[in-house]
Formats: sequence, C-alpha cells, structure tokens
Amino acid sequence: MTVHDFTVEAADGSDRSLGDYAGQTLLIVNVASKCGLTPQYEGLEALYQELHGRGLEILGFPCNQFGGQEPGTNEEIQSFCSTNYNVTFPVLNKVEVNGSGAAPLYQYLRSEAPGDFGPDAGFLYEHIQKSRPEAIGTDEVKWNFTKFLVDGAGNVVRRYEPTVTPEEIRKDLDAALA
Repeated sequence: MTVHDFTVEAADGSDRSLGDYAGQTLLIVNVASKCGLTPQYEGLEALYQELHGRGLEILGFPCNQFGGQEPGTNEEIQSFCSTNYNVTFPVLNKVEVNGSGAAPLYQYLRSEAPGDFGPDAGFLYEHIQKSRPEAIGTDEVKWNFTKFLVDGAGNVVRRYEPTVTPEEIRKDLDAALA
C-alpha cells in the first residue's frame, strides 16, 4: 500500500485519487486558519511557487481538531486561503486526523511516520504536555501544520512536526525532487 492507493475529497465534494499524483513529490499538511502557525501558509505557497514546476505538489487538509482553529466551511476556508495568503496549491475537504473519525489517509500517514515530537518542539511541546498529555509518545498528529513528505512512488519519507517551518524542509524537498 502507498499514498497513491487513497482517494480523498476535494473542497467541492468531488473525489480525488491520490494515484493521480504518481511521480510527483507530495507534501501533505493539516492546516487551520485561526492558529498561531497559520502564517506557514505563506512559506508553503512560496515552496509551491518555486518547486511545483519540478514536481512538488502540496495538499492542504483543513482540520478543526486542535483548539477549534478551523471552524469555517469549505467555502470559507478556500476564501481565507486565497484572500489572505494567495494560496494556489490544493486545499481539500476538511478532515479529522486523529481518533476514530480520522481520515484513512491520515491513519496511514501516522502509521508510516509516527513522528519524533519531543521537547525540541519548544512552546508547542509544553502546550501539548498541558492540554493533551495522552498524545505524547503516540503517532497522533499533535497540532496544525504537521507535514508529511511523500516520494513519487507514494512512500511516506518523513514527518515534520508543526514547529518545523516550510523553509526548514527546503533542503529535503530539493533532495526528493532531484
């Protein structure tokens, strides 16, 4: 099984096969519009503009599981992304990334790349220790803007925790696209 075996829902309700992205490097990110990390949209869009022509596709999945920071409808989310950050990469249907209602894609991503969330995540680690201590040491997505790097064959290469900025993963993206 690979990421290419999954079908997800676009913001307009249509199905999108991730198999359509075979041969492309994917960066899959759970996003939110009312989060302290929301400015990462700017860095993600910059990466998309620079690297899309080389085979990078970024897929944003809005998620409201962390502090209710993505309360909008799909239409409101699309408008926010376009108006505030000029986002041109696909922002798909809102999903759950943890728990019994987690999207199958996210169940798979988490199992393939459980993460290395720890004290080096700084303020976010402290926040999770206080607000969701049961998540520490699990494969759960800890917060908005967790990123999964997927190679052209659909294999999950790496997980980046929320505090890792888009700019910090540029070197890994360049290597994946080489």
